[in-house]
Parts: sequence; structure tokens; C-alpha cells
Amino acid sequence: MVYPFYVRLSVVIITYNEEANIGRTLKSVEPLVRDGAGEIILVDSGSTDCTVEIAKSFDARTFQEAWKGYAAQKNSAIGKAASDWILNLDADEEVDADLKQALQEVLKGSDGEIAGFWIPRKNFFLGRWIKHGGFFPDPKLRFFRRGAGRFEDRAVHETLTVEGRTGTVRYGALRHHAYPTLSSYIDHMNRYSSLGAQMVVAKGQVRFSLFDIVLRPAATFIYNYIFRLGFIDGREGLLLHLYHAVYVSWKYTKAWEMSRVGGTSKSESS
Repeated sequence: MVYPFYVRLSVVIITYNEEANIGRTLKSVEPLVRDGAGEIILVDSGSTDCTVEIAKSFDARTFQEAWKGYAAQKNSAIGKAASDWILNLDADEEVDADLKQALQEVLKGSDGEIAGFWIPRKNFFLGRWIKHGGFFPDPKLRFFRRGAGRFEDRAVHETLTVEGRTGTVRYGALRHHAYPTLSSYIDHMNRYSSLGAQMVVAKGQVRFSLFDIVLRPAATFIYNYIFRLGFIDGREGLLLHLYHAVYVSWKYTKAWEMSRVGGTSKSESS
């Protein structure tokens, strides 16, 4: 059932060389913004592939801006929104059919007491949708009223803060196509561990710690793989949680290395 729109929606996305993903993402939200129901805003940080051309084919408002960091880039995109409600997406996410209907219901009702909504997210890893180990429902606060939400200024794992009451959408999910190959996952974890290490160093003096480099990663693996039932996701679950634990070790090892050389290195954007 298609619901009429009583308020408009801004879908905001930041990109860099996302031609493999952005078409799928924009196609998934097209029904939410068509016929004047909303707009798509895309802030690109200098893509050298066809990302921008694909976005323009979906009538997205596109902007080219130098990379400022994840939070700052997303806040810049949010600041360009003209609609009453904002849906923030990563370039490798798509809105499934049930979520589209749930969002349409919110836009139709326009509940004045809710400032933002949490959305469940499914994560795709090596050809499998991961359902356990903390990777589902993996709720994300991504749908919010204009003026009520802003991303905290952090180097990595940026978090949206919403002023006011929040709720959870009734059904549906974001489908996250982040890790189709093991190489893509390892590359992603390498970048994020460098950014996470910068945050660790910024908090103060860092020592070489067996707890952080060995025991903390082992505990992370045991907690997610055993106690949060990650083993139910088969071989893919084993590899995901094993390499996630390696990421934790990398982060603290890199923090120790950075503290030795007296600073942090500039990390590339993704």
C-alpha cells in the first residue's frame, strides 16, 4: 500500500568512489522521493569513478566538497536538507520494501512527539546475511527531524545525537552491503583501526598492553561468537568474528605505534 506524503523527505548520503553501490542505494529510495515527495542530497569528496554521474541520473542534488572527516561530511550533507524529515544512508546501504512502507507511515502520521527513529540493519558478509553475534538487528539512528539531529565529531564510528524522544520503526531494515569479499572487509578494518587508534592516542598516554592487544580481542571473539551466538552463522560467522577480534588488536597496536612516533598519521577517507 502506498501512502500519500504530508511532509517531505530528504535522503542524505556522502560518497567517495561508490559506483558499485550507489545505484542500488538510490534505486531503493526512489519511491520515497518521487513526484516531489522529497529530495536526494549527495556530498561527494572527489570521486574519480562514475559515482556523481549515477547520482545525477537519479536527480540527486550533488555537491563536491573536500574530505573533512566522517562526522563533518555527514553534518554538511544534513545542513543542505530542506525537508521536514531526514534519512541518512551510507552509500552501501539500501532500504528494503518493508522499511519503505514503515517510513511512509511515519511521514503520513508525522508524530509531533518523536524526533528520531532507530532502524534495524542487516549486514552482508561473504555472500551471507549475518543474523547473530551483534550484527543483527544492529540498530542505527538514521531517520530524524530536520534540526533535531547532528553527528558527534569523532574520527570513526560517528554517532548521531538527536534532541528529543526517539522510537523504533515498526518493521523493515537497512540492508548493508559492506563486505562482499574478505579483502574488502580487511581493507575496511585496516582503515577503521587506524582511525580508532587516533582516538585512543588522543585520550592520553598509550603503553604496550597485552590486555588490549591480546586479551581484549580474545574476549571480544568469545563474547560475540559464543555468548551472542555468532557461531550459528556458520563459516562466515567464524571468519567475521575472528577478523573483528583482529581489528581490535590492530587498533591498540597501532595506538601504541603512533604514541611511539609522537603523533598520528592522516587516514584516507572511504
